[in-house]
Amino acid sequence: MFDKKIVKDIVLSTLVADSYSLGAHWVYNEKQLQTLNIDWNELNAPCSIWHKGKIAGEFTHYGDQTFWLYDFLKEKDKFDIKAYSLYWLEKVQAYNGYIDAATRNSLEFIKNEQIKGSDSTDLSIVGRVAPLLLVSNNKKEFLDNVELFTALTHNSSESLNASKFFAKLLLKVLDKWDIKEAIIQLKDESDLDIQEYIKKAYDSKDKESFEVIREFGPACATSEGFASVLHLLFKYDNLKELLIQNAKAGGDSSARGMVAAMIFSAKYGLKDIPKSWLKIKVVI
Repeated sequence: MFDKKIVKDIVLSTLVADSYSLGAHWVYNEKQLQTLNIDWNELNAPCSIWHKGKIAGEFTHYGDQTFWLYDFLKEKDKFDIKAYSLYWLEKVQAYNGYIDAATRNSLEFIKNEQIKGSDSTDLSIVGRVAPLLLVSNNKKEFLDNVELFTALTHNSSESLNASKFFAKLLLKVLDKWDIKEAIIQLKDESDLDIQEYIKKAYDSKDKESFEVIREFGPACATSEGFASVLHLLFKYDNLKELLIQNAKAGGDSSARGMVAAMIFSAKYGLKDIPKSWLKIKVVI
C-alpha cells in the first residue's frame, strides 16, 4: 500500500535526525550547550560521555535500533513480532553502544520469549516506527504493527499512546493532509494528556524553541518531549532549521528530532536536508 521510495526517505530522515542530534545529545547544562565545540551546520561527534567512541555520522542507540528494524524488514512482507524479538535480542547482546533502561529492562522479558517488555515511558520509541510501513498493507495493519513494536520495549500507556498518535499523524500526512491541520484534527480523538500537549504546543509556536523545550522538559519521558515535537512541527517550515534549533536545546534531542523528521519528511521529503548530512554510516 505504501510507496517504498517514500518510506525509505522517511526512514532515512529519522536516521539523519538521529545522527545530526548525536553531537549534543544528552547534554543538559544550559551554559555547556551554548559553548559546545560544535558546527551546527554539520554532523558532529558526540560531546556527551554516554556516546563515547562514536564518531560523526554514526548514530545514538535510537538510530542503531531503527536501522535494525529497517534491515530486518526490508526483504519481508509482514511483521512477525516473535521473529523480530529474537533478532533484536541477538543484536542487543552483541551491541557495544549505550544500553538504555528500556532496552536493559526488556531483555529478561524477551529472553523468556515474551513480546511485551519494560514499562518505559520514553518518547524515543516513536521515532523508530517508520520502517513498519514497509510491511503494512493498510492503515489498520500499520497501527497494529506500531502497537506490537512499541510494547516490545516500551509497554506503558504513555509510550503506546504517543506511538498511536504519531502513527495516525503520519498516515494523515501521507494522505496529503497539512501537518498543522492534521494535528488539530487529531486533538478531539486523543486522550486528555495529548489534548493538553497539543494546546501547549500551539500556544508556544511563536516563542523561541530553546526556551519552550527547556520549559516543557528536555528529558526522555513522553510527558516532556511530546509537546516539544508538536511545537517544532507548528513552528518550522524547514527541516534543517527545525533540527538545528531542536539540537541546540539539548537533552533528548534525538527522540524529538526523529519524531519531527518522520512527520516532516512524509510531507516534504528530504529537500531541506544538506547533502553533507546524508553521509551517515549506513546505506538504506
